[in-house]
Amino acid sequence: MADRGEEPRQAAPAAAPPTAPSATPPTASAAVPGASSAVVPSTASAGPVAEPPVPPARPLDAIDRDILRILQTDGRASIRSVAERVHVSRANAYARINRLVEDGVIRGFGARVDHERAGQGASAYITLKIVQNSWRTVREQLQALPGATHIALVSGDFDVLLLVHTPDNRALRELVLTRIQSIPEVLSTRTLLVFEETDLGPRPDRPAELA
Repeated sequence: MADRGEEPRQAAPAAAPPTAPSATPPTASAAVPGASSAVVPSTASAGPVAEPPVPPARPLDAIDRDILRILQTDGRASIRSVAERVHVSRANAYARINRLVEDGVIRGFGARVDHERAGQGASAYITLKIVQNSWRTVREQLQALPGATHIALVSGDFDVLLLVHTPDNRALRELVLTRIQSIPEVLSTRTLLVFEETDLGPRPDRPAELA
């Protein structure tokens, strides 16, 4: 795809849109214990408040990794199914999944969605250059954007990589020109349209994953 060049920032609207609350984490599967607590606390902050330290996760063994692989492939798998497939008791499987949730290894349970079939026919990666030391503030506002599914702070020629899914190109343009470029800390953007994408999620025929 030809290089689009940096997109000029638009003039700020007369009234900036209100900041929506942080996106709600995916609903946990009822089949998995402790799923309701598998919520990642938001660490975004507009102020200089330090992020709380994350306790180190306990080491994973082969059974833990097998459980993760199963739940990544099918987040609705029952405790009985997981226990049978990794050859442990149901109580053992229950305790292990709870520990993975408590340690933050499992961050939540959700569905893998075909965005086009779900009515989001336009997808794009958007790169942003932002004001130095403004990552937390920018992250908080990007999390509130409709259709934002992945945000990363990266190194290189730009600072932030954002993946969005919108109903059409008009909605995508509105998202970039009105919402993203109205964020004061965003210096410039570049939009890369996605023509086709393939989800490389975990599959049973990939035994080396998580090894």
